[in-house]
Amino acid sequence: MPSSPPSCHPPAAPPISRRDYHVDRRMLLLAGVALGIGAVSTLAADVLLKLIRFFTNLFFFQSLSLAERSPAGHAPGAWVIAVPVLGGLVVGLMARYGSDKIRGHGIPEAIEAVLFGKSKMSPRVAVLKPLASGIVIGSGGPFGAEGPIIMTGGSIASLLAQYLHLTAAERKTLLVAGACAGMTAIFGTPVAAVLLGVELLLFELRPRSLLPVALACGVAGFLRPWLFEAGPLFPLQTAPASTLALASCVVAGLLSGVLGAVLTLGLYKVEDAFGKLRLHWMWWPALGGLAVGIGGYFVPRALGVGYDVIGDLLNHRLLLEAALALLAVKAVIWVIALGSGTSGGVLAPLLMLGAGLGTVLSPWLPGGSPQLWALVCMAGVLGSVLGAPLTAIVFAFGLTRDSEALLPLLLTTAVAYGLTALLMKRSIMTEKIARRGLHIYREYSVDPLARQHVADLMTREVIWIDGGLTLAQAAQAYFGEHAAHRGYPVVQDGRVLGLLDRALLRGREQEGTPCAALFAGAAAPAVLLPEETARAAAGRMAALGVGRLAVVDDARSMRLAGIVSLRDLLRPSRHLWLEETQRERLRGGGGGSASAAGEAASAVS
Repeated sequence: MPSSPPSCHPPAAPPISRRDYHVDRRMLLLAGVALGIGAVSTLAADVLLKLIRFFTNLFFFQSLSLAERSPAGHAPGAWVIAVPVLGGLVVGLMARYGSDKIRGHGIPEAIEAVLFGKSKMSPRVAVLKPLASGIVIGSGGPFGAEGPIIMTGGSIASLLAQYLHLTAAERKTLLVAGACAGMTAIFGTPVAAVLLGVELLLFELRPRSLLPVALACGVAGFLRPWLFEAGPLFPLQTAPASTLALASCVVAGLLSGVLGAVLTLGLYKVEDAFGKLRLHWMWWPALGGLAVGIGGYFVPRALGVGYDVIGDLLNHRLLLEAALALLAVKAVIWVIALGSGTSGGVLAPLLMLGAGLGTVLSPWLPGGSPQLWALVCMAGVLGSVLGAPLTAIVFAFGLTRDSEALLPLLLTTAVAYGLTALLMKRSIMTEKIARRGLHIYREYSVDPLARQHVADLMTREVIWIDGGLTLAQAAQAYFGEHAAHRGYPVVQDGRVLGLLDRALLRGREQEGTPCAALFAGAAAPAVLLPEETARAAAGRMAALGVGRLAVVDDARSMRLAGIVSLRDLLRPSRHLWLEETQRERLRGGGGGSASAAGEAASAVS
């Protein structure tokens, strides 16, 4: 018969053994490496901007120079139509014979590498992505430099992490650190860059990932004035908004959300149209460049990055008709060019389109200055298209340092984000990945298994097998037709030796060998400790392919304290399900909440 289970009621683990965060010394290693990555990504951003300037001067002004010039002041005349075609042709050849990973605007490719590629990137991408983006933008492509630098900085960090033989999770942290540091160097917005990492790339908020990313962005922020002009990119100071601005912010948010949805849907309609062409994708960027050239011929300021145009829109230095024409042409050529699979970023075009929308709406929105509506619509469009409202709000503030606009920014961006969250299944960042059959779920919440510990879930009354029993005796007593479990801990002299299950016993049911002999000379048994999280327990059970593990007081004594099964690990998830689905009524007597909580607890247990 089964041995009587020992008394398995140890005292609860002391509070000091449970921490708010899971950290170890590896985090210090990542933090140290991230400091260097921040510096390298800043240099990479400088190289990328110099490449853009070089090719802009080469294509539009036929000069070998790094001087900062806008394609709008070009000399070729009608030949400007052919310039983006030439740039697209070169990039198409680079993508086909170099690496097709340089296609796209950078952020979806970084997300895919993080979630489905173990954060591994190749040296080719690190070299070809900035070169291709410099050619495309320098030849008039209506893109920003932020997407390419996110891909480039991430590639450099990934290569370094692979050289250091880090884990996939550690590579992810450094990849995001490099990407966000590059964005910091381009825009001078370190806090927004950290938020971009949290909302779009990390898919977690943990010290081991947040600290290295923040350090890398901090380093990039401090080094930026050495290479770029100090101060905000678009300095702005709006007047305080009045109470009337409340309704205006709601209207601006709704229209920003609509524009964001239209841009997203339009982009993938264009991408579908290119996909139907009986033409190799290598030629598509050249066709997209043709649309860019035609649009740039009629509205030259729609060409290139357009930071000067964004500044003019924010400061209300463009007439309404000019802003409307610029908004229409920029939207069309950006959607066509990006849908063709060329290389370029999305943040700067979205900033321009959002600021253009605000400029067009400003005569009809009371409660604030015209500059305010250009700013809040800029953030609203960005937040709705990216699905990253916190990034958009802080990004707009970092670009302008306009503290008076924070409240209107918050309300407008929240409304725009809420609208697109209701209307759109996916964002511009995830649709491309979803079309490859890879779904991304972007809601962040605390894992219910991370909130519970083994001591909270384990069964303390455990049936165990005496190590002195023979295999035949154990098979007869514990693994018959009416067996209670599929496996049992084997205990001898008060120590857990291992777990005996049907798979281990199969074919040896008639042997007279003691059960303890199965574990003689074997490595330390896989066990759990009471202070470990349920998430750690689930991970270990999945790695071992088992459905239950013994719990011991500590690794030295190996005294049996309990057992955890898959059924135990389902209890936190069931409790969360009840919280999400069970509706409760307010009850009289002041005890309604406690009573309802008690019923829910009873249902879980």
